[in-house]
Amino acid sequence: MSQTFGIYGGRYVPETLIPALDELTAGWAAAKADDAYWQEVHELRTNYAGRPTPLTRAARFDPDRRVYLKREDLLHTGAHKLNNALGQAVLARRLGKQRIVAETGAGQHGVATATVCARFGLDCVVYMGAEDMRRQAPNVERMHLLGAEVRPVEFGTRTLKEATSEAIRDWITNVETTHYLIGSCVGPAPYPELVRDLQRVIGDEAREQVLAAEERLPDAVIACVGGGSNAIGMFYGFVDDMDVRLVGVEAAGAASLGTGRTAVLHGARSSVLADEDGQIADAHSISAGLDYPGVGPEHAALRDAGRAVYVPCTDEEALEAFHRLARTEGIIPALESSHALARTLDLDAELVVVCLSGRGDKDLAEVLARS
Repeated sequence: MSQTFGIYGGRYVPETLIPALDELTAGWAAAKADDAYWQEVHELRTNYAGRPTPLTRAARFDPDRRVYLKREDLLHTGAHKLNNALGQAVLARRLGKQRIVAETGAGQHGVATATVCARFGLDCVVYMGAEDMRRQAPNVERMHLLGAEVRPVEFGTRTLKEATSEAIRDWITNVETTHYLIGSCVGPAPYPELVRDLQRVIGDEAREQVLAAEERLPDAVIACVGGGSNAIGMFYGFVDDMDVRLVGVEAAGAASLGTGRTAVLHGARSSVLADEDGQIADAHSISAGLDYPGVGPEHAALRDAGRAVYVPCTDEEALEAFHRLARTEGIIPALESSHALARTLDLDAELVVVCLSGRGDKDLAEVLARS
């Protein structure tokens, strides 16, 4: 299998998964070329999910520059994850799969997956690290209400990395009946491209909206990066506009692009927190959605090409930005998005668009415990 993004991407999986990945690749190629597929996705995005999401000026958050928030927090289920989950659910039905497995960290992808499974009558199993279940309890309750089975993962760091490993094991065991609805632009090909193409609606909308509001493109767009799906979705609307800076913000304790090395994780080669022998290191973030030791391979390629830059943000800086947005704009952001907000204040730029990837309801217990 050739690499997908320069030296990054590809497929590093057991032989038993190759037929499923081939089936998915062919199914995705057919769906992408089929207007009926995109018409169904568009109808769901518009009349079920609530797209397009607004572009909101945050004048009090940062009085020194023109900052706009791309409001994925206002999407149904409260985060950008639904864009991908809807598109993959429609694809899974086309492939004849009636059972869905997924992994989740912050719980937003788990909620989005449980939501689309309820919508389409699909069986749903979500793997979630026990530590993430503790700190994201409201989303666990939402998944249960939506009819999903949430399976706790009790080994390792008990966070997203282990949940992903368990979801992949399940998929290998049940590959004939099951679609793995991966939550970010990671994993073996074709997942990074598939998720990017479903999330690029964020950047495509934002580009049109900022042109309408300001009659020019922004100096920079900025998004948080864990696996990287909201960021690649935002960036893709501007990647060909070379005067627009692309800025990704990683958790300081999970900065796989800033401090990692090239290695294989969960079926793809990318930039990974690992030692010299390729053993995966533990990540840390106050934000469960950024607490992952790898990143989507396309981000690694954008970094190497110099097209995007990736900077770290500490837990404390993210918490400060969380409170600042709440108190100045009446918007409670997800802790993931708060990392991007924190670095927005440092940018040497007049006009900035931030991907507000999700809302902060799920994070209130964690934030209050730190206050």
